[in-house]
Amino acid sequence: MTDLYTYRITWSAEDDEHVGLCAEFPSLSWLACTPGEALAGIRRVVGESVADMREAGETPPDPIATRPYSGRFLVRVPPETHRALAIQAAEQGVSMNRLVSARLAG
Repeated sequence: MTDLYTYRITWSAEDDEHVGLCAEFPSLSWLACTPGEALAGIRRVVGESVADMREAGETPPDPIATRPYSGRFLVRVPPETHRALAIQAAEQGVSMNRLVSARLAG
C-alpha cells in the first residue's frame, strides 16, 4: 500500500540536498544527495511508519490517489470577490462555477 502514497522530491537550498516528501505523512522527510536516494529514503521511512502504526493498532492514512472525490468543495470568499466573479461570469456568458473551475485548472 505504501506504493500508492503521494511522493515528491524537491531541492532544499537550505540543506543543499534533495528532500523526499510524502503528502499523506507531512511530518516525514528524507534528505539525500540524489533524487533517487531521496525517494528511496522517504519510501522506507513511510513504510516503517505504516508498520509501526499497524503494530500499535492505529490505522494508517488512506492514499490520496485511492480516496473518493465528489468534485464539489465549498470556498468562502469576501462578498466583493463573489460579486466580481458573478460579474465576470455574466460578461463571459458562463456560469460562475465554470469560470472558477477554469481558473483553478489554469
